[in-house]
Amino acid sequence: MDVKTASLFRNGRSQALRIPREFELPGSSVSIRRLPNGHLEISPLGETGLLAAFKDEPPLPEEHWMEAIQDLPAEPVDP
Repeated sequence: MDVKTASLFRNGRSQALRIPREFELPGSSVSIRRLPNGHLEISPLGETGLLAAFKDEPPLPEEHWMEAIQDLPAEPVDP
């Protein structure tokens, strides 16, 4: 794992992070969240994850979406 030191600075009332060039992210926005261990996870916004992985796949034929579910009668309940 490649580890570098990054600079923190103030930009108005916000704290900013200067990211080294080799870690540069695409686009102009990122998502950020705090993990349970206190670390931050920073991810580029845009097509990522499963949606991006399957975006070029053709849709499934209609018969594969969901099989018919048998409508069973309600079971009696004791008062």
